[in-house]
Amino acid sequence: MAIREIRVVPDPVLRTPCDEIREITPAVRRLVDDLLETVNDPGRAGLSANQIGVSLRAFSYNIEGKIGYVLNPVLEETRGEQYGDEGCLSVPGLWYKTRRADYARVRGIDLDGNEVVLEGTGLMGRMLQHECDHLDGHVYLDRLEKEERRAALKQMRNR
Repeated sequence: MAIREIRVVPDPVLRTPCDEIREITPAVRRLVDDLLETVNDPGRAGLSANQIGVSLRAFSYNIEGKIGYVLNPVLEETRGEQYGDEGCLSVPGLWYKTRRADYARVRGIDLDGNEVVLEGTGLMGRMLQHECDHLDGHVYLDRLEKEERRAALKQMRNR
């Protein structure tokens, strides 16, 4: 297990949709271990595989003391709305109000091929959508409203 370096925008791996995991290999098991160890840090709610440079559909989470992972997640359902501050390890230091569904449900598998269903509202719902976006090659800045997006991009250029 290792704490892995976080890739930051504009690293192209963050803009590339991730591949489905077709076989649980020793490398996939090491990836999950690294995702779990890397997300286990105060202030980290979620971490997708591409954020540590691996273009596979997997993410880990750390919400309210519960740490876990899901492979090949599919965002199945969203409903309601929340509008609140969102940040990202791959966009360090930038927090912007982002519109998301309040509730989200994701379905995937674990390392034994068993079905995993994660769902929740508030922070959990936001994290599920945020990590699935990462695996589809998007960062939260893509979801910002026009003026917030303009401000965020300006702030990034001025660093």
